[in-house]
Amino acid sequence: MKKAILSCLMLMGVLSVSAQEQKGTTEYVFEPHWYLQLQGGAQYTTGEAKFGDMISPTIQGAVGYQFSKTVGARLGINAWQSKTGWDEETVNKVKADGYSLNNTFSFTYIAPALDLTFDLSNIIAGYNPNRKVSFGAFIGIGLNYRMQSDDAKSQLLTMVKYTTNNGAENWGWTPMYDDDACLFFKGQAGLTMDIHINDAWSIGLEGNFNMLSDRYNFKKVGNPDSYFNLLAGIKYNFGPTYSTRFIPAPEPEIRYVDKIVEKIVEVPAPAAATAAEPLRRDIFFEINKTIIRDSEKQKVQDIADYMNVHPTSKVMITGYADAGTGNDRINDRLAKGRAQVVVKALMEQYGIAESRISWDSKGSRVQPFEENDKNRVSICIAE
Repeated sequence: MKKAILSCLMLMGVLSVSAQEQKGTTEYVFEPHWYLQLQGGAQYTTGEAKFGDMISPTIQGAVGYQFSKTVGARLGINAWQSKTGWDEETVNKVKADGYSLNNTFSFTYIAPALDLTFDLSNIIAGYNPNRKVSFGAFIGIGLNYRMQSDDAKSQLLTMVKYTTNNGAENWGWTPMYDDDACLFFKGQAGLTMDIHINDAWSIGLEGNFNMLSDRYNFKKVGNPDSYFNLLAGIKYNFGPTYSTRFIPAPEPEIRYVDKIVEKIVEVPAPAAATAAEPLRRDIFFEINKTIIRDSEKQKVQDIADYMNVHPTSKVMITGYADAGTGNDRINDRLAKGRAQVVVKALMEQYGIAESRISWDSKGSRVQPFEENDKNRVSICIAE
């Protein structure tokens, strides 16, 4: 009785823990990358003829490098056809003087250019590699090699003053003979829109304006020439365009409040039962697979052995997929399958009761490892 009373008077140390459970976050990290672009469409060459008569086909190919989230560069080649033409009044005057003149004729060209590109979506709304539609702009300089045209000599005419046989002065039409191939400097600018299919492929739309010096359209009139291109095509990114980095939550703050303890009676305390340490096994899978490899089957057996030794233990299985490949729909399916295949193995091969197994799937939205390939995993924790 005396020992019991004295034990009740003993002062104990008080441990005060102040902490709030927090979860980690996944951060997207931009990866510089090369890309290839192929496009086709229509060109409108500015001129006096009707709008529909000045439309011609054009194609474009480009290779580019995205340096950062917002800025890149590309080297492209645009080529095929441009057109030149006259208004109907001019055509009728020439025909009235006995000459034959068509409203328009086409000529070929090839035009390489170097552009500085800007990702407007990332500049305005911030970096998001999962954005389905993005907008951009570019500005650049280049060359345009206009080739010869068989129609130039017969179709390009100018009004000149001449003297008739009887001495009278008159006006008439004469060929300009400006049909030689020429090299022109050009400046260009435009806007783009990309519809992303996945991390590698996208469908792109582009509109650009090109300005060149006079005589590009074979006519010397004292002002710059120009044309517009409207293009559509595909774009392929080489390598991953981004990676993910998992940032764990900070450790909870722990405050210790100590009090002086006066020992009145020292009574040996009974030995506390030693709790079993939790067991963790990371079961890794091949890309786009939900089958447990032979090299990983021992890990499943380790979990089963632990649970047989500790009959009250339970296991939590969480499936993941890597964010470097696929999309959310594919990765959700893979992560779920990787968790369920481990559950099935524990139940059917090792006889672990279903009530002792819990599972979850995180897809690729959570990345437990910094190395991308390790995130094709089922993390199993038994305790």
